[in-house]
This record gives sequence, structure tokens and C-alpha cells, in this order.
Amino acid sequence: MTVPTAHNGVSDRAAWLRAFHGAREQARTLVCFPHAGGTAGQYFPLSAALASDVRVLAVQYPGRQDRCAEPAFDDVAQLADEIARLLAEPRPASSPVLFGHSLGALVAFETAARLEHRYGAPPAGLIVSGMQAPYRRTSSRLSGDGEDAALEALLRLGGTDPAITGNPELWAMILPALRSDLRAAAAYRPGSCPALLSCPITAWTGRDDELGHGDLQDWAEHTTAAFCTRHFAGGHFYLDGFPPLIVEAVRTAVTPMTGCIAQARTRTDI
Repeated sequence: MTVPTAHNGVSDRAAWLRAFHGAREQARTLVCFPHAGGTAGQYFPLSAALASDVRVLAVQYPGRQDRCAEPAFDDVAQLADEIARLLAEPRPASSPVLFGHSLGALVAFETAARLEHRYGAPPAGLIVSGMQAPYRRTSSRLSGDGEDAALEALLRLGGTDPAITGNPELWAMILPALRSDLRAAAAYRPGSCPALLSCPITAWTGRDDELGHGDLQDWAEHTTAAFCTRHFAGGHFYLDGFPPLIVEAVRTAVTPMTGCIAQARTRTDI
């Protein structure tokens, strides 16, 4: 499947990158990538909490909500191509930090690789959450024996509200994009462009998630700069709703790329 061809201009950028709140001119930009089945709106609480210190841009993937008339993507590389183009042209005054959770971590990583190696515009940093490092993934965390098994895996991780799955009309609206996202996660293979980044990487997870410490440490292989890990209370979706502890962790990592993300290669548990 091919990601819908974008149209140059403000409307195209606004379709993909959602800004919910204003920020001061000098604010660092944080670009947020949703998980499988997720939407830009899930980053609204983070945007509200960080305004006006950080300019939060949340990616809205095709095939959901106000983009439901567009085909949903099923290829991480093609999606990253489109987002990197939008972030690089025109080149911003200051480099953004990219933040992705679960499937969004893979999209953010591929976007970062394109920004650096295709456009010569490396991001200021990369925060990845709830996902194995690309070159160490032996299988998709969200895959199974068919799509029904994959959906069950996502429900087990806590990524879908039971109230939604119990509402046939809502579930029918969400399911097509979710299935495409899961196919993208299952089919993803790194290597479409150079994978080594020059920006710092920090890797996060919930203590009750299935990811082990080694899974996070493997992300260190993808950067020549600083690297660290951080563990939070909770499971795979520990950041849902962005409670104050998570907001402050993001703020520390992004402004001004000090604290956890700028330290030497160490691990910090909270």
C-alpha cells in the first residue's frame, strides 16, 4: 500500500502535524508519534501541560478521525518518508525532539534516520517508549497468528478501552486503521536508510511491561551520542493521560536536552 501523496502547503502540514496549544517563539519543538490505533489527540494532555515551554506537534496518521476518508498506512518506511519531508521542508530554525510510543517509536526512529541521512537535519533528540530496538526485534510485539490474535495482544497490553470494543459502531470505525497499524508493525524491517543517529536517545518503559532492561539497552546501538533508559510505574501504557511524573520527565528530556537524555550512558529508574 502507498501512503497518500501529500499536497504541498499549510493544509498538508496541518493534516499531519497537530498543534493544540501556542508556545513561545524560542520553545523547543516536540514531535509525538502515536501507538498502533492511536491518534494525535492522545497527546493533547501533554501539550496542555507543557505549553508554553514546549511546542508539541502530534502526528495524525491517515485513516482515522478527520482523516478517515484516506487509506490507512501499512508501511512504516513510507509513513516516515512523508513525515520527515514535512519536518525538513522548510528547514526549521531549531531541530525538534522526536517522541514515539510503541509502534510510534519505530516511526519516530525511521523519521529521525531520514531527517539526518536524507535531509542533513538530525533531530535534537529521540525518545522511544515501549518498544524493542529495531535491529534487535525478533518479532512484532503486536503480531500474532492472524489479525485477531494481534488485536487480542493489543487488548492484553491495555491499549484499547473495553468501552470502545464493546460499542460495535465505535469499534467498526476504529478497526480498519488499527488493523493497518498492526500490519505495519508486523511487517516492519529496519535498514531502508542508515540507522546510526548522531542525536541522543533515551528509552522508556513501564516496569510491568514485557520489555526487559536488555530490550531498552539495545537502543544504545543506534546512536553515537548520549543514551539512557528510564523505567516508570505501570504497564505498556504507563503514560496514558500523561500524569505529572511523565510530563516532568518529558520536560526534563526536552528542555534544554539536559537531565536524563544528556547524561552519559546510564540507567535511571523511577
